[in-house]
Amino acid sequence: MNILYAVILLGVLIFVHEFGHFLFAKLSNVIVLKFSLGFGPKIISKKYGHTEYLLSAVPLGGYVKMLGEDPDDEVTVEDSKRSFSNQPVYKRIAIVAAGPIFNLFFAVVLLTTVFMIGVPRLKATVGEIMPNTPAAKVDLIKGDQIVAIDDKEIKYWDEMSGIIHVKPDIQVTLTIKRGNTTFVKTMTPEKKTVKNIFGEDTSIGLIGIKPEGETDVIKSGPIDAIISGLDRTWDIISMTLIAIVKLFERIIPASTIGGPILIFQMAGKQASAGFTSFLTFMAVISINLGILNLLPVPILDGGHLLFFGIEAVRKKPLSQNVMLICQRVGLALILTLMAFAVYNDFLRVFTAKSIE
Repeated sequence: MNILYAVILLGVLIFVHEFGHFLFAKLSNVIVLKFSLGFGPKIISKKYGHTEYLLSAVPLGGYVKMLGEDPDDEVTVEDSKRSFSNQPVYKRIAIVAAGPIFNLFFAVVLLTTVFMIGVPRLKATVGEIMPNTPAAKVDLIKGDQIVAIDDKEIKYWDEMSGIIHVKPDIQVTLTIKRGNTTFVKTMTPEKKTVKNIFGEDTSIGLIGIKPEGETDVIKSGPIDAIISGLDRTWDIISMTLIAIVKLFERIIPASTIGGPILIFQMAGKQASAGFTSFLTFMAVISINLGILNLLPVPILDGGHLLFFGIEAVRKKPLSQNVMLICQRVGLALILTLMAFAVYNDFLRVFTAKSIE
């Protein structure tokens, strides 16, 4: 089943990406010769007008081939005006940028859908109390509900932890509801060093409790869901960019880079956790795909955008020889990265390392 879920996930995201290129090529009146989901030998193909639509054997990518995109394409005088290479640079930029931008936009659609379906949110109800902690010292018990901190009303665990974490060694006042009784407890969160999502040491305040696990499903209306979808997409974009920087800084170990096997495993895991978890994972991968393709590496969309940007400044394109050399270097970089990611995947499989 993992393979099925991964094929669905990758198939949808590849289609969205290539459809962005395809749509803007059509809007720019450029002839599209091929629209393929997958690489390699074709499984199914059908031609409508100028365009051949293909389903190919290797489901790890796709492509849109436009007339005049390859310097070796034979272009008739009649079709020259509809050739990609003969379009103004701004149109070529729009066509190339549309793929990754569609991936980012699609993430907003997915996350908006998730917020409309409903997102589970942990209640601020005490489960386990750690011994010799601030919570244990003031006799909190399982089932206590934290309804306010320093007179600020709260209901959910993330609201409570967001306040506690930024107040190490700073006294706080908790309003507790126990059954039909409400009372106040004062305590000072202990300063603890923990790992953040990037594996860096950071200091936060902790009072020594774990959640009971009870949740509310929060459903948003269309407008609120769109706003939340946009906010969450921006948060994921920001974290992804920070993660890329920290990879280069070696703060995040290179062993965390994953390839297709990891995606296959994670797709199955998220699908088994529920439809909204699968949609959220798809949104994260869509954002990663969009950002990866915008990196200024030759052969990626970002590399083409870099070439077009240089052309716009110089008022003429780079020579074919320079672009060919750059593309070969870019291809070597991408193949090396893919090989390393697959190596990490196999290492995880053979060492039975769990997926977090």
